[in-house]
Amino acid sequence: MNSPVNSEDLARYLEDTDSIHKPWMLIQLRLKKLQERRHTMEAREYADAIADIHEDLMKLGKWWEGRESEVFNP
Repeated sequence: MNSPVNSEDLARYLEDTDSIHKPWMLIQLRLKKLQERRHTMEAREYADAIADIHEDLMKLGKWWEGRESEVFNP
């Protein structure tokens, strides 16, 4: 059985695949790191962190339009 990916594994994958510049992948890394430390956070602090990540995700918008093949087909 495969163990779940942790933030270190994900970060290593991003570096190995030259994906560190892909903003949607950085969002995934931030979410994974937040998930890993959730048990040490107050509910309000966690909610604020989720809201911050969501705000950054929404800022991405449709930046990829017109660049689909470049962005999604390495």
